[in-house]
Amino acid sequence: MTDPVLSIANAALSLDGNAGRVDILHDLSLDVAAGETLGLVGPSGSGKSSLLMVMGGLEQATAGRVTALGQDLTAMNEDQLARFRRDNMGVVFQSFHLIPTMTALENVATPLELAGARDAFDRAAAELRAVGLESRMDHYPSQMSGGEQQRVALARASAPRPKLLLADEPTGNLDETNGQAIIDLLFDLRDRHGATLIMVTHSTELAARCDRIIRLRDGRIEGPLSKAAE
Repeated sequence: MTDPVLSIANAALSLDGNAGRVDILHDLSLDVAAGETLGLVGPSGSGKSSLLMVMGGLEQATAGRVTALGQDLTAMNEDQLARFRRDNMGVVFQSFHLIPTMTALENVATPLELAGARDAFDRAAAELRAVGLESRMDHYPSQMSGGEQQRVALARASAPRPKLLLADEPTGNLDETNGQAIIDLLFDLRDRHGATLIMVTHSTELAARCDRIIRLRDGRIEGPLSKAAE
């Protein structure tokens, strides 16, 4: 058996708030295989997005260990984590997080430029064409619909050819038609680039297309479900 591309061992997450310390994730252990598509499901407040953030090193686990591509994320500082994400991960958020003063082409090219790619704009243009936005490359986010902005966000996440693609409710702000288009594009990106895809979703349709489903409740894994069980 090959080593998992991502492994979580007895991980916990606690954050300090105005009301004191809040325990969000509790003693989670999980392995994800290379090329797998994993859906994280569960009720609001169950810890799905927090688990995804821990997987991506966007939140540091307060206990346990998180290993991605053989590297211990829990031993890295913020700069090391940022470089690791730049070189190995693509992250797609529900709220797009595009830079408003940049065109679609510039938004997608930015992570490539930061990584030192000399052909950043050529690769960015190719990714935008792949998501059907060849006619919108010079448009700013404010000039695009929500569905188009999410396509730009997908192109930006996939342009560096990440080994891990993390998506947090990628269809949450979209209508049914645009949501279906984004679902299709996510799986197309996975197939084209061979990435491991991990996503948080409330969409039963999106979850059903995953290889494996993990259900969370109250910060704990309630149980893995196969597609057949779902």
